[in-house]
Amino acid sequence: MSPREITVLGECVADAFAEPAGSASELALRVLPGGGPANTAVALARLGTPARFLARLSGDVFGRLFRAHLEASGVDLSHAVPAAEPSTLAVAELDGQGQAAFSFHARNTADWQWSTAELAGVDLSGTSCVHTGSLALVREPGAAAVEEFLATAAPLTTISIDPNVRPLLVRPEVYRARLKDWCALTDVLRLSEEDLGLLLPDTPPERACDIWHAAGARLVVITRGAHGVLISLDGERARIPAVATRVVDTVGAGDSFTAGLLHRLGARGLLGGRLTGLRLADVTDACRFATRVAALTCSVAGPNPPWHHQVAEFATAVGA
Repeated sequence: MSPREITVLGECVADAFAEPAGSASELALRVLPGGGPANTAVALARLGTPARFLARLSGDVFGRLFRAHLEASGVDLSHAVPAAEPSTLAVAELDGQGQAAFSFHARNTADWQWSTAELAGVDLSGTSCVHTGSLALVREPGAAAVEEFLATAAPLTTISIDPNVRPLLVRPEVYRARLKDWCALTDVLRLSEEDLGLLLPDTPPERACDIWHAAGARLVVITRGAHGVLISLDGERARIPAVATRVVDTVGAGDSFTAGLLHRLGARGLLGGRLTGLRLADVTDACRFATRVAALTCSVAGPNPPWHHQVAEFATAVGA
């Protein structure tokens, strides 16, 4: 079965990685197109799911880079808004394990200026799932318009949210205050172990899943890096291990995991409503696929998710 379109809403970010320069008084930056929602849209398209990206793309040098990258990956930009504001820039420093610490240059940039009018004309009749998350849900002035769009979309399609908390830009309590409302709209809540620690400090993962189920989210998936994945479908749980790989860096791994999960569910015709026919075995299978997508993303530099044939070749190589 060919998957139906997934619409992704959110930001593009220029990920600038510091590299050694010619002298101590110089700094070289290698810039790659990133941003959590953009990474997810790219990964979906590369896996073979028709992916439409609702973004506000600047006309600056970074915006042109975003557009070329998204189009080369097969992402539909027919509803992208040409924005007068500059692009968002994130400067990343990697530690010895490939984990990135970001500093953001995001004041008054294009990604956060959504208006209700810009989203009002989006046709969702061919969309099986709307996915969003990260800063677009919390950065004003556009966050209110994004939430309004989700509320309109929820009766029409499956809703997926990845909070992707960025405490350097938005205080975690802002996310906490809105998360209950998001759960009332969402069908799939995917978040990292780091997100869990910021959203519900000192709360066991299973207890957190129960809290979010009670607020309305049917499927909660918590990715825990090398410790694997916790799945909770209406309180029915499963755990699966991570896939071993040589880690270059972890940038974009969670975004790629989300894409792998949604792609697999969509390819099996399981998206498009409130997930009423979804079984735990379906989600476990989709998450196993998603761990392979995330592992391949970790094996290369920057947010560079794999194409479908690369995932198939990797699965054959590891016997999965």
